[in-house]
Amino acid sequence: MNEKYIELRTRSTFGDIINTYFLFLKHNFKAYTNLYLRYNAISIILTLICSYLLVTGFMGLVSRDFRFGMGNNVATDNYFIAGAIILFLVVFITSLINYSFSSAYLAEYVKNDGEIVSKNIWKSILRNIGTIILFILIGGLLYIVYIIISMVVSFIPLLGMIIQYGLSFTMTAIFGLTFMSIFSTKKGFGEAISEGFDLTFSNFWRVILFGLVIGILNLMITALIISVPTFIIGIYSYFSVDSNVDITSSTFATLLFTFGFAAFLLSFIYTQALSQISYGILYYNLYEVKHNVFLQKKIDQIGANE
Repeated sequence: MNEKYIELRTRSTFGDIINTYFLFLKHNFKAYTNLYLRYNAISIILTLICSYLLVTGFMGLVSRDFRFGMGNNVATDNYFIAGAIILFLVVFITSLINYSFSSAYLAEYVKNDGEIVSKNIWKSILRNIGTIILFILIGGLLYIVYIIISMVVSFIPLLGMIIQYGLSFTMTAIFGLTFMSIFSTKKGFGEAISEGFDLTFSNFWRVILFGLVIGILNLMITALIISVPTFIIGIYSYFSVDSNVDITSSTFATLLFTFGFAAFLLSFIYTQALSQISYGILYYNLYEVKHNVFLQKKIDQIGANE
């Protein structure tokens, strides 16, 4: 067994679950991130491309004097629209990969007592690809319903905002717990989403509070990651305006804003993957509280040894 292995199948208090999440990141952050970068190498490249298209398109729209390459005129609208389409595809596909990768990673971690075999993660994703696609399609419909409800309740002062946040945390929890059910217990779509709903609503306030805490932590991580490029962009913009430099026609400014925007997108995507890790840890806790599988296994082992 890995000496740094952290047992996740425990009947923990709320504070202990949060502490377990931090301990897991402490011991596995480097290994998890390295593997994460390997799985998302293509999406990172595509993110840089769509960031460039969006930034150049936006700056062209602002200046209405956009030039590309060797001075050829181009329609800035086309670059902006192309960047938006690529961005949507990148976020959608990467979200699908992150939910699957993080869930498979955690299932592999628990199954092998902390030892991660990369090829097993990929095999697990391919084995469940049909269930994953079906869940994403159904999840898309649920998300549309969520948007409609959010728009309706947004007209209610204060209470509407609370309902929106509650629905958001509930949807995220159902998605996260269902994905873990798919990879951890190898359930089909119907059983997995049923368990996701059951664990969410039978532990509703714990799940909602957990989502709030993790959301705040992920927001802090995102702010930390983008603080450096934001500071650099702020300093550059200040001195450019002070020196009457036309930012919209500056190649350096375009590249700077491109990398800054890409950093924001990549940090958002990465914290989404970390969020799924947190819901995976929550899943094992809620599952053990309900079924006592691991505890009963340990008791049986003690009885057998005696």
